[in-house]
Amino acid sequence: MTEPAIQETRLRSLRLLHRGKVRDLYAVDDEHLLVIQTDRLSAFDVILPTPIPGKGKVLTAVSNFWFAKLGHVIPNHLTGIDPESVVASEERSQVVGRAFVVRRLKPLPIEAIVRGYVAGSGWKDYRATGAICGIALPPGLQEASKLPQPIFTPSTKAPKGTHDENIPYAEAERLLGSARAAEVRDAAIRLYREAADFAATKGIIIADTKFEFGTDAAGKLYLIDEALTPDSSRFWPRDQYRVGMSPPSFDKQFVRDWLEAQHWNKQPPAPALPADVLAKTAAKYEEAARLLMG
Repeated sequence: MTEPAIQETRLRSLRLLHRGKVRDLYAVDDEHLLVIQTDRLSAFDVILPTPIPGKGKVLTAVSNFWFAKLGHVIPNHLTGIDPESVVASEERSQVVGRAFVVRRLKPLPIEAIVRGYVAGSGWKDYRATGAICGIALPPGLQEASKLPQPIFTPSTKAPKGTHDENIPYAEAERLLGSARAAEVRDAAIRLYREAADFAATKGIIIADTKFEFGTDAAGKLYLIDEALTPDSSRFWPRDQYRVGMSPPSFDKQFVRDWLEAQHWNKQPPAPALPADVLAKTAAKYEEAARLLMG
């Protein structure tokens, strides 16, 4: 990608509401928000000083793809309004290809994580306890083993710069109410199953993923935020999958590996990334999008 990376947007025509790890949110009106996927990258819950060129556009394209493909499972927050139409003409370069105009909804206070394979923190948890997030699993599973069925492992939403924490399902019920917690769990697992089945036909294993949900004034549930991107999911190339080892992934693993070698204490500020790490990471994001969407 030759266009400059966008680390942070600067719109004057709309009021900034929030800067997250990746997204900048602006108020369009009382019922709509503008969500812009920047090229920011976070690792170990710290925003890095070096953006990945084109990353925000990849995330936007992949999310749009899944929102359309999975719209029959649950409605989402998209409105169909052109993001370029809600900003000043001189600001359109900051939103083209990397933004949504969405409904203003009330986000639920949990992240809905679905795991289909033993990986990451789940593998560490399983080795220590024989369970993942308190859910007992069969003995003898190895790293990257496929689970007998996908499991729902909610977590808290941590403020920027802090770590999300896994919570038991009973805590999700306490936070949401038992009926809403069940609705979220069932929707998340169905979304994961359908996405994983499709991705498998494209040579990608979705090992796990994170969804976020919100409600409207009437209490109707919607899928919000992003959907099944390399930022919110663990994508593995199917042709390199082997039980007993962690397969290479279509995400920021190059960045994590490089940072681990820097003797960085994982506190801000993070070190700047070298050009080769940037290029390899951008290529992985683009490859995942190309495989999924053709």
